[in-house]
Amino acid sequence: MPPCHDALSFSIVRSVRKCSRTGCPEPAVATLTYAYSDSTAVVGPLATASEPHSYDLCEAHALRLTVPKGWEVVRHEGAFAAPDPSNDELTALAEAVREAGRSDRPAPPPEPDAPSGRRGHLRVLPGRA
Repeated sequence: MPPCHDALSFSIVRSVRKCSRTGCPEPAVATLTYAYSDSTAVVGPLATASEPHSYDLCEAHALRLTVPKGWEVVRHEGAFAAPDPSNDELTALAEAVREAGRSDRPAPPPEPDAPSGRRGHLRVLPGRA
């Protein structure tokens, strides 16, 4: 895989917020916040920034959320909309594409063939007799 592909993939992956539920790869469209003093869970539109005490949820998990007995759920009315990409995300994507297309980048140096048998991060050890 060429190095430019890695840079492009990293920029795209980091610009999309994913559902906080373990194992869910879907993009987040809602934010869950708990009001512990009121025993209430609030599910609303996706917050503009990720907060440490809130959870990003995909549409399926936002709609199926259940809470403990005695708690109340306050949900956003209507459909959840996917967030528009921010200028920062678009700029990061444009920079990654620009970097991937540069022809003046120096080629990566070849790995030296060392007499110790070392290649990259692996080392060849002599066998026991």
